[in-house]
Amino acid sequence: MSSNLLSLDATELARAIAARKVSCREVMTAFLDRIERCNAGVNAIVALRPREELEAQAAEADAEMSRSGPRGWMHGFPIAVKDLDPVRGLPWTEGSLAHRDRVAGADSIQVERMRASGAIIIGKTNTPEFGLGSHTYNRVYGVTRNPYDTTRSAGGSSGGAAAAVALRMLPVADGSDHAGSLRNPTAFNNVFGLRPSYGRVPALQADVFGSTLGVAGPIARNPRDLARLLAVQAGPDPRAPLSVRQSAAVFADHADAPSPSLRGRRIGWLGSLDGHLPMEPGIIEVCEQALSVYEGLGCVVEPLVLDFPVEAIFEQWLVLRAWTIYRQLRPLLDAPGKRALLGEQAQWELDNALRLTPDKIAEAEAFRTRWFHFVAGLHQRYDVLALPSAQVFPFDANLGWPTEIAGRTMDTYHRWMEVVIPGTMSGCPVIGLPAGFDARGLPMGLQLIGPMHGELRCLDMARAYDDATSWAERRPPPAFPF
Repeated sequence: MSSNLLSLDATELARAIAARKVSCREVMTAFLDRIERCNAGVNAIVALRPREELEAQAAEADAEMSRSGPRGWMHGFPIAVKDLDPVRGLPWTEGSLAHRDRVAGADSIQVERMRASGAIIIGKTNTPEFGLGSHTYNRVYGVTRNPYDTTRSAGGSSGGAAAAVALRMLPVADGSDHAGSLRNPTAFNNVFGLRPSYGRVPALQADVFGSTLGVAGPIARNPRDLARLLAVQAGPDPRAPLSVRQSAAVFADHADAPSPSLRGRRIGWLGSLDGHLPMEPGIIEVCEQALSVYEGLGCVVEPLVLDFPVEAIFEQWLVLRAWTIYRQLRPLLDAPGKRALLGEQAQWELDNALRLTPDKIAEAEAFRTRWFHFVAGLHQRYDVLALPSAQVFPFDANLGWPTEIAGRTMDTYHRWMEVVIPGTMSGCPVIGLPAGFDARGLPMGLQLIGPMHGELRCLDMARAYDDATSWAERRPPPAFPF
């Protein structure tokens, strides 16, 4: 295995492949060797295809390179797709016993696009059942562990993807985010994740005219790679009428541009929402150290107290979440014996959904609209709004979820991640970036909420910050050296 090859970021790797400094076969071998060495310790990549098939596909990619050059930015990249997304011919369990024998018959839109860009799909990344919860464990594949301390959680629901990128088992990865699933695991694994605006990365749904709370987005070790993967994932699709019409080329252009000056940018620091959110000791301090980096770059960081009923954001989100999950899982209610196979979280959400009334759903939708307008007003004063990416540091992987924070009992399986719900409910893009480490060497992240369709602003903020900190390169997982 070439540790020099694995130390390249995805942009450098793509350039090396395109310049034929390294073959796709060499790339595949190096990453599969890394997976063989590291994956057993974390269980991030699941349903891995046989090595001989993958090496043969890499040889085909080399032959294509010789004939016509690279197919796209991801030519020869080994990629594992989050197991919530279908990949033709691969298991598509969504972490559920109800789907343990299912094989996808077609690709999702973003998988089509990654293949068209030259990616070689090697398997799937682990996720909690149906992506429910911010700790990656399920009864099909088991627990995904944290590369910085394998006794602890990798977060979720994109925990497998984030851990695999942190460990250099993948150059980049796709993820998805309903309630922090691109923010919590990237915080826990010291990498970057971007939750885009709805429609930026189009997806096929049962109701193509109804937006949902969940979106797909990229995970990477730096913002430049994040932008390049988003350039592959994003862009309109005629099958998704609410997809954003802007060309995805703007994100590739951003990756090629010099890092921007942030002088004069304004950050509204929301912290613990004026004490509303309990925080494990040390989180606020780590995030404020990250904000001091922004001050050093010429930003103005201003503490911000919201003149808004913040306690209602989570409560109204519970309604919309239950309704969203009910629509997703409704077919399983009609299938004999399927509901009994669902885990505790899915059962809880369905029970909540079955108690909903049209009035409750309408009230929650109206509340979300008011919150969006309030946040839009804040973006007239601030370039981004900042919050910690989680309320706890990576916790014991054997727990289902944290039941208490700073003396406060958590009343649901996801209350401990309430800090991400304001971003979700706003519908705005949110970038998660590494904030630093506590005294135990456990990572934490900072999330920046940009204005609607303001992904480029989020990437601007991340690029200059990463130039100043280089957290992912400075502090790779210590338990799995090259």
